[in-house]
Amino acid sequence: MSRQADALVIGAGPGGYVAAIRLAQLGKKTILIDRDRLGGECLNYGCIPSKALIHAANLYENISKSNSIGISVTDAKVNVEKLQEWKSAVVSKLRNGIATLCKGNNIEVIFGEASFETANSVSVRTSDGVETVQSDKIIIATGSKPIELPSLKFDGKRIISSKEALELSSIPEELSIIGGGAIGLEIGILYAKFGSKLTVIELTDQLLPGTDADLVQIVSRTLRRLGAKILLKSKVVEYEDAGKGIKIRVETPNGPESHEADLVLVSVGRRPRIDGLAIEKAGVEVTEKGFIKVDKQLRTSTPSIFAIGDVVGPPFLAHKASREGIVAAEVIAGQNSELDYRALPSAIFTSPEIATVGLSEAQLQKEGRAITIGKFPLAALGRALTNDDTEGFVKVIADAETDEVLGVEVVGGGASDLISEAALAIEMGATSEDFALTIHPHPTLPEGIMEAAEAVKGRAIHILKR
Repeated sequence: MSRQADALVIGAGPGGYVAAIRLAQLGKKTILIDRDRLGGECLNYGCIPSKALIHAANLYENISKSNSIGISVTDAKVNVEKLQEWKSAVVSKLRNGIATLCKGNNIEVIFGEASFETANSVSVRTSDGVETVQSDKIIIATGSKPIELPSLKFDGKRIISSKEALELSSIPEELSIIGGGAIGLEIGILYAKFGSKLTVIELTDQLLPGTDADLVQIVSRTLRRLGAKILLKSKVVEYEDAGKGIKIRVETPNGPESHEADLVLVSVGRRPRIDGLAIEKAGVEVTEKGFIKVDKQLRTSTPSIFAIGDVVGPPFLAHKASREGIVAAEVIAGQNSELDYRALPSAIFTSPEIATVGLSEAQLQKEGRAITIGKFPLAALGRALTNDDTEGFVKVIADAETDEVLGVEVVGGGASDLISEAALAIEMGATSEDFALTIHPHPTLPEGIMEAAEAVKGRAIHILKR
């Protein structure tokens, strides 16, 4: 069996399905292929299920400490079976929504394993057999998968990836996490709030490598408050079975240590999911780390083939993949679109959240740029106090000469919602004065951005000038 399309998209994650819809909107007959489910890793096994469980963990924590604000709750319990059912229902609803959008845009969807035959021909192995899809334009959006350590291979039971960690049928008594990046800490903190004893083992000298240290410091404080043990500059050298759990030996700066856990979550990075795709038959080149090489219009080394999302390399962000999908689709349709990452925001859903956009303080200092920084603590913000959630701050970084906003960093409750205002400001070339002159409603969290912008000039109202 053979099918023909104007455009073919391989991978139905947040990059692929968005690209397919945009192509259909632009009048292209589009076929979308996925090996598993619509929505990809993000919707089914990552972004959405993790945020659902994080919400539940935060709710459970708030209930447990509500006595301080005059609300007494006794015998609060976690029903993991019902929690997983609710999480799955959220995922299913969103996945069904994507299916409806595909159908409404007349996109053909095929479930199966795709493999290139030529630069414009792909074979797809489905449950009914093998068929061929031909198209002059192809987008690769196959995403990424967790890196497996040779010394700690995934078994899906005691040594697990983030996927299994979000599908547990019970709360682990002891959980060890290898890797102190965003994924590992998000999952670790949510289970710590449910009562797990947590150990985090990170190879570098700080958690969340690449994130400014003053932001990470607030999250580290939360981890310690939750009873977590943090081992930096450390690595697992071996493990062995320990009855119902697993025993790991860790090399630390202070010498070897042994730790027992019910589960070990390995979260040390991600690699491109291109196994079996046979991209070499299409002449598609990859980098030294295996990611697909692309230009600013997402073209690969074969001009008729495009690649988007995790498969082209970090940062591994769903919204980055979606924007790349739109750009690739518009280029295929003859429009002059290209990438611009200057105002690409990032959000880490730890406790508290961290969100950033633009250039970081550390980056700018390394470059020797003359900058002015305004910082405003959430503890001085009325809305944060009424929310009983005052840890963190807002930081606005501006060019010392032009006052242009170069970066904004937020750590605290609601950081992921606050950062979009900052992204718009950077996209529009705003100055800190523009932020300061924008009247914000009171009492709200975004007032923190206005006050931090005022602090750039040393005139914030609700903190003393230093």
